[in-house]
Amino acid sequence: MLNSLIALPIIIPAIAAALVMLLSKAHNAQRAIALGALFSLIALSVWLVILVDQSGIHALRIGGWDAPVGITLVADRLSAIMLAVSSLVLFCVMWYAIGQGLRDGTEDEPVAVFIPAYLLLTMGVNLAFLAGDLFNLYVGFEVLLVASYVLLTLGASPSRVRAGLSYVMVSMLSSLIFLLALGLVYASVGTMNMAHISLRMESVPAGTRTAIFAVLLIAFGIKAAVFPLYSWLPDSYPTAPALVTAVFAGLLTKVGVYAIIRARTVLFIDGRLDHVLMWAGLFTMIFGILGAMAQNDIKRLLSFTLVSHIGYMIMGITFATPHGLSGAIFYAVHHILVQTALFLVVGLIERQAGSSSLRSLGSLAYTAPLLAVLYLIPALNLGGIPPFSGFLGKVILVEAAAERGGFMAWLLVAGAVITSLLTLYTMILVWSKAFWRDRADAPDGHLATARPTPLSDVQDMVSLEDRADVGRMPVGMVAPTAMLVAASLLVTVLAGPLSAVTSRAADASLTVDTYRSAVLGDAGLKPGRTLEVKQ
Repeated sequence: MLNSLIALPIIIPAIAAALVMLLSKAHNAQRAIALGALFSLIALSVWLVILVDQSGIHALRIGGWDAPVGITLVADRLSAIMLAVSSLVLFCVMWYAIGQGLRDGTEDEPVAVFIPAYLLLTMGVNLAFLAGDLFNLYVGFEVLLVASYVLLTLGASPSRVRAGLSYVMVSMLSSLIFLLALGLVYASVGTMNMAHISLRMESVPAGTRTAIFAVLLIAFGIKAAVFPLYSWLPDSYPTAPALVTAVFAGLLTKVGVYAIIRARTVLFIDGRLDHVLMWAGLFTMIFGILGAMAQNDIKRLLSFTLVSHIGYMIMGITFATPHGLSGAIFYAVHHILVQTALFLVVGLIERQAGSSSLRSLGSLAYTAPLLAVLYLIPALNLGGIPPFSGFLGKVILVEAAAERGGFMAWLLVAGAVITSLLTLYTMILVWSKAFWRDRADAPDGHLATARPTPLSDVQDMVSLEDRADVGRMPVGMVAPTAMLVAASLLVTVLAGPLSAVTSRAADASLTVDTYRSAVLGDAGLKPGRTLEVKQ
């Protein structure tokens, strides 16, 4: 009975999306259903974290078909942690969207599809986290990507359509590569179940294993925005509404990181491509933060920092040790909360000051002190200032590097430290220009965007006096942003218990036979065998 509840994170948003579409004229009912469904996912995912942390991996065999023949959903510590933090983010962003004033009926704002598309995105994310086979991982990716196409292009402005087309083309390429990898896997081992693949992959020649892993890494690397496959992200995300960009930045790339973790710890345990991933992680950190330093728009700047900090998670994965993987998971939790909060703050800045361009901003620390606090806390956290969780996550990763040793490990430490310092520099630069500087000293300080709304993309500039809604920040926008900022602080306060959970998650993920036994049963398995780590 308890195992049957594993399917609820997929079923609840699917049913909610159907109900919302049936009630397309009852806007208040739509919003209530969406918020209720997403809030129930928070409670359910927290329960799953407690359940799997106490009793180990739980697997649900759909329709009574045993693995590897049937579809299996798997909840372990890693997937439960990712479900919990993603559920909180999805709830807060939906609350923010409702607070910002979504409405139906205008030609320029076709928001009737926003809530069902958002709920389908939620379903796809949850399916990806719970999938026990590669094919349903692919299905989860496709569901969330189709929903993201809709969300990214809402408003249908020329710039948004151009960015959406770029995003669609890159995502389709990634999906085709993923499909190619699925064909290679099935041709090699005759199964799609990840636990079964893991067993059979041991008898596949090493060169073939490495080639298949490389194809999968390309597919997942595009989705995770890993160097050199990241250039699509800074061009696509900034054109979307702030609330859409927030959930994209917080979650979609982390689903790609999660897939890389699964592939490395379950399917391809010999670590033959770890050094390639190390270089990719290093370049992701450095190139991402250098791109952020060159930006004048806060959305685009944050998009580059998003890319940069994916490198920290790749760094932890490549060490293939409990300490390293624990640091990667801890940092993913921290980054999802902080990065989402910062993009929601950008939406508040646009509402308050009429622009997200640093050339137009100033004086926000005086005109909106609450907004200044909501920016400064996650900004310092992202920059790695102690004692925030960003600093603690980096410390865990540095300790893992010292434990691993070797030239590449210390080179990654150097890259991580440089990236952290440059991130802090960019965050302080935004503070000094947008919050501390007098707006009269900004080159375009007298201008604002014509009419920033939840889903439109109007870029015409007008005088501040011509904007009637400048300075209005609805409580429904401020409260969820403050909730995410508070959640990021809670990660700092509860860093000890959380790191203990992530350590147990890493230990379980690296003990391959634990996963195999939970999904396939005990026959032929040798409990306790862990990953082979290449030095």
